Amino acid sequence: MKQTDPSTLPGEGPADGRAVVTGEEAGKVAFAAFVGTALEWYDYFLFGTAAALVFNRLFFTSLDPTAATLAAFATFGVGFAARPLGAVLFGWLGDRIGRRPALLITVVAIGVATGLIGFLPTHASIGLAAPALLVLLRLLQGVAVGGEWGGAVTLAVEHAPPGKRGRYAALPQVGSPVGTLLSSGAFALVLLLPEESFDAWGWRLPFLAAFPMLLVAVYIRRRVEESPLFDELLRHDDRAKVPALEVFRTAWLPLLVAMASALLGIGGFYLLTTFMISYGADTLGLDRGLMVNATLVAAVAEIAVILVMGRLAERLGPGRVTMWGGLASALFAFPLFWLIETENPVVVVLAVTAGIAVVSVAYAVTGALLTELFPARLRYSGVALAYNLAGALTGFLPALATALLDAGGGASWPVALLMVGLSLITLVGGVLGGRMRVTDPVATA
Repeated sequence: MKQTDPSTLPGEGPADGRAVVTGEEAGKVAFAAFVGTALEWYDYFLFGTAAALVFNRLFFTSLDPTAATLAAFATFGVGFAARPLGAVLFGWLGDRIGRRPALLITVVAIGVATGLIGFLPTHASIGLAAPALLVLLRLLQGVAVGGEWGGAVTLAVEHAPPGKRGRYAALPQVGSPVGTLLSSGAFALVLLLPEESFDAWGWRLPFLAAFPMLLVAVYIRRRVEESPLFDELLRHDDRAKVPALEVFRTAWLPLLVAMASALLGIGGFYLLTTFMISYGADTLGLDRGLMVNATLVAAVAEIAVILVMGRLAERLGPGRVTMWGGLASALFAFPLFWLIETENPVVVVLAVTAGIAVVSVAYAVTGALLTELFPARLRYSGVALAYNLAGALTGFLPALATALLDAGGGASWPVALLMVGLSLITLVGGVLGGRMRVTDPVATA
């Protein structure tokens, strides 16, 4: 239920009698953002796990093992390359028509694309058409995800009570580890099947599960109200005609800073999940189930880290939290690989868990930091573009890491060095982002 709050401070929400939402309604909106984002990341992460375990063998069978893995990871990266297009498209829709309709379309698109992957014939059945169709559906996934996350955090933040943006912006971030839990858990279950059954039909089940999950997400999102800040933009007709173009023209510096601050949370995460599964199973000879289960344990720890860091961001600021997260990740990069190379199952699980937890410090506050870098009239587009351009730059990191590993004769130090580079870029993004906060304009009655 909406009410007026004349005591709201400038920069923290509306004022002068403008309609705002209650804490209860804000919680409902944040939960709806979380549910939809969890489904989006379930679908998206599912592809990453399948790229490491299935697609290289069933869709790229005409290639040698290393080339097949590279091709599967390249297909995985195609989704990232498509995400900026989704950011432009849904950013326009979210900044011109509304945050709510944009988020309804994104969740339907990715759910349908993921479910259809479960019906795809393999290379053995239809030849080169199989990987071509796989790439097409991955492109659709990428376009949809390109508009999802930016809209989810924008909607959550713009409903947040004064001074509590950090915790509400963190809730959509929790969708990432929950999506990991669901996708890794689904694959952990089907990996229990005999190998023949897994290859024949078992791997399809997690993809087909996207259909019933989609129905739940749509039901919840339809019950969400539009952002009060967007309603205010409509009332004053203060909307950008081409939001993405205006972001590049007038907010290019915040865009670059936002991209830098988001690099580690995206690229570092995929190095520690998609690439690490392949590295552990194919290079070190560890059990595939062990590597998948390590990501499950890590996802639980990530949830706790995100919730705690979201609260901490309200005290220290998201820029400072991002800075410390980047520093910690840089320091832990080499020890992480050393621990995994012990090949001790317990140590491997602990190492992956610690690595993802450290990377998640910066990721936890990405939503809070990015939404503070753009004004409301450009926020959906600015946040989506920054996050997804960063994703496009880092989406091919599993393939790059695999190539570096192969070029180094199996030595992990080039990949660890890559992790250090990502961490330091995000550290700089956090420092600069903390000094570039944009406050929302105070409305006039």
